[in-house]
Amino acid sequence: MLKFTVKRLVSAVALMVFVATGTFFMAHKAIPDPVANLFGKVSFTAEQYEAKKAQLGLDQPILTQFWNWFRHLLTGDFGTTWVGAPTPIIKDLAVRLPVTLSIVILGLAVMAVLGAILGVLAGIRPGSWGDRMISASSVVFFAVPGFLVSIALLWVLAVKLGWFPVSGYIKPERDLLGWLRSITLPAVSLALGGVVMIAVQLRNAIVTANSSDYVRTLRARGLPPRAVALHLLRSAAPAAITIIALMFVSLLSGAVILESMFNMPGIGSATKDASQTGNIPMILALTVVSVLFVVIVNFLLDLVLGWINPKARIK
Repeated sequence: MLKFTVKRLVSAVALMVFVATGTFFMAHKAIPDPVANLFGKVSFTAEQYEAKKAQLGLDQPILTQFWNWFRHLLTGDFGTTWVGAPTPIIKDLAVRLPVTLSIVILGLAVMAVLGAILGVLAGIRPGSWGDRMISASSVVFFAVPGFLVSIALLWVLAVKLGWFPVSGYIKPERDLLGWLRSITLPAVSLALGGVVMIAVQLRNAIVTANSSDYVRTLRARGLPPRAVALHLLRSAAPAAITIIALMFVSLLSGAVILESMFNMPGIGSATKDASQTGNIPMILALTVVSVLFVVIVNFLLDLVLGWINPKARIK
């Protein structure tokens, strides 16, 4: 298991270096003249242009710029923002990341719990009305765009019933219950499509395992139904855990869109603002942090799957 863990850790670090390098050069390629982009419609002289360019370090060769950025990145320094006052980006991320992560984590929890319950109920009784209901729901949720579901929930639960705030974010240290109410609707909007996906995958894995030879052998040996059910869940767990980990990436990208809809001050609004203003350090920081979370989740996924199924360690 130690060798397996080290190999996955080395792969994760190599992926992070590759993504960080590629993102840096693609960002500078996509915004060939960030200084003019920062000035926008404001008129400027050649002296002001060159002074701003030197201030941002853009007068240096691109490889020198990359090395300066990368060596600071290794120490956790994302640099300073190019827009407004030159404040450290890490301070802005410290404010915005908890907003996005609270939505994503709550959405992932709702998705995992409801998906697991529905998947187990459908898997142990294939062909039942519950099984047919889940199959029909999967078609509906895959066909209907997620933003329409979000708008419907917002209209019914927030506007009409007033159970949740229409928009905005409340910090947990200010009002814990208010914080939970402010993130519940965005989190549920994110989770609904994933609930059905997890339920379907878990249901199919349970049905497949239930018809396998070793399960029939366990029943023939007289094992109690509860013991057989535990073996079924152990066989079906890798499929469900894989989907949950993959859905984390989907939720992270979906949160960026929902934050604009619910007016949440997370990394979604920061991404939009940085892209519009050509704030390259902020774009790089947001990309690296997002990829870091994805790499961590995939690394943990590999460890969990390797622990559940020893054959995965060999692969």
